[in-house]
Amino acid sequence: MKDPRIQKLAENLVGYSVNVQPGENVLVEMVGSERDLVKAIVEEIGKAGGHAFVQLIDRTVLRSMLMTATEEGLRTWAEIDLNRMKQMQGYIGIRAGENVNDLADVPEEKMRLYNSLYSHPVHSEQRVKHTKWVVLRYPNASMAQLANTSTEAFEDFYFNVCNLDYANMDKAQEPLSELMRKTDKVRITGPGTDISFSIKGIGAQKCSGHRNIPDGEVYSAPVRDSVNGTISYNAATLYNGITFENIKFTFENGKIVEATSNDTARLNEILDSDEGARHIGEFAIGFNPYILHPMKDILFDEKIAGSLHFTPGQAYEVTDNGNRSSIHWDLVLIQRPEYGGGEIYFDDRLIRKDGLFVIPELEALNPEHLK
Repeated sequence: MKDPRIQKLAENLVGYSVNVQPGENVLVEMVGSERDLVKAIVEEIGKAGGHAFVQLIDRTVLRSMLMTATEEGLRTWAEIDLNRMKQMQGYIGIRAGENVNDLADVPEEKMRLYNSLYSHPVHSEQRVKHTKWVVLRYPNASMAQLANTSTEAFEDFYFNVCNLDYANMDKAQEPLSELMRKTDKVRITGPGTDISFSIKGIGAQKCSGHRNIPDGEVYSAPVRDSVNGTISYNAATLYNGITFENIKFTFENGKIVEATSNDTARLNEILDSDEGARHIGEFAIGFNPYILHPMKDILFDEKIAGSLHFTPGQAYEVTDNGNRSSIHWDLVLIQRPEYGGGEIYFDDRLIRKDGLFVIPELEALNPEHLK
């Protein structure tokens, strides 16, 4: 018997997130061994009159490919997959790998080449900018371990999060989106954090299930050279299979001039990938009511209720501050009281304190109104 929660998720992904129309080509890409959701999605695409194309990826095989990759081979690989992506109107990416650290021992230089020669042109430039896309995780024992729960409990949590009423969330996000478009100066304070920047003229984008599942954020970007101060992130993060903790950045005129963490040397290697990696490409506020604690999975962690993320690297085209980079690394600061608290000010007006919105027009984004 099919799990009705899987069927509902497939319906939401095809009908709401990607909004598949008759005749559209949709690439369904699964990293991992899960098949039930892929089959349900393919069936829903067919019902909508679309054409499904499926790619199944094993992360251990991907590791072997990267370990043996050459620059010439990566360029050919990217050319082939870029040509396919150009023929797609939609993309649904599902990530369900058994081991989040499968790529941890791939040499940094290999990962840098992969990110710049493959991921950047195929995904950052083509898929993100020219398709209707959504990316999600799928629950398994590995994810349950990261969340410190049983597999069954994590599945219940997962479907609560992913089958949330995102249409209702979309309406609740509009006042925050409008306010961010009108805002010039942003200041963020908290333990180890006092940072200010401008978002004037950059715009804002709602995220309510059309790009990520789970979802729940509104994002903008700082004016590239306006960032000054220090930010201390309190959520552990994975980058290319390596765990980083206690990341702290100090900015001068938009540039990260000091960066420390549990692995400061490797952190700075990443930030030296290119000139844009030491500038910020995204500022976002997260508020998914069901996601409360980090689990080293950025699709969940960047949506944590009472959080924000401040992202070194590539800016999104829709909120473009001109920053260009081969990386886009979402780093999360949680401001609820149990994580130390903190404040966000827009033009010297307090809009969120200790993770809760405190002005009337934004209260609909607090957890009790979104569940």
